[in-house]
Amino acid sequence: MSVPAESDTGPAPEGAAALEPITADSPLTPVDQFFYALSSAADHGLLWLALGSLRAARTGEPAIALKLAALLSAESLFTNGLLKLAFRRVRPQEHFTHDAPLPYGMRRPVTSSFPSGHAVTAFMAASLLAKGTRLGPGYFGLAALVAYSRVHVHMHHAADVVGGTGLGLGLGWVARRFVSLQA
Repeated sequence: MSVPAESDTGPAPEGAAALEPITADSPLTPVDQFFYALSSAADHGLLWLALGSLRAARTGEPAIALKLAALLSAESLFTNGLLKLAFRRVRPQEHFTHDAPLPYGMRRPVTSSFPSGHAVTAFMAASLLAKGTRLGPGYFGLAALVAYSRVHVHMHHAADVVGGTGLGLGLGWVARRFVSLQA
């Protein structure tokens, strides 16, 4: 990912994980490019809303996109409003190394680190979109990539993503009992 950098006080101590900050101008590996772009695309659930809109357009049922948007909005209020206020976990140190613009227009969240809102949204959306379709494994695979991307880009600790994954699966299970995205 990033290469060790020297600090203002000299070389990083042996074994220290001093990372050069990644900015919009940093040369990125193809793997970094993929995960920064994916993480950015999933901001505010936009990736999942786009997938729901594609399904709505394909089936001729606009209610699919509207239901998904309403459910993801409620999830976001719960996760980013109540839960993050309750936990107040500090984000990884790399999050605070600089304030330069990040690649792909990715934003620096100001909310608590736990749980990962990207992971919650991804797994809730995957649970809803996967029901009744052979594309189910693809939705869950994409959700896993989005969740991992948050650790890769240093916006979350791994535990934030694990907690968000569990919460997203639980919320998706509950939502599927009451709302169907089937045409």
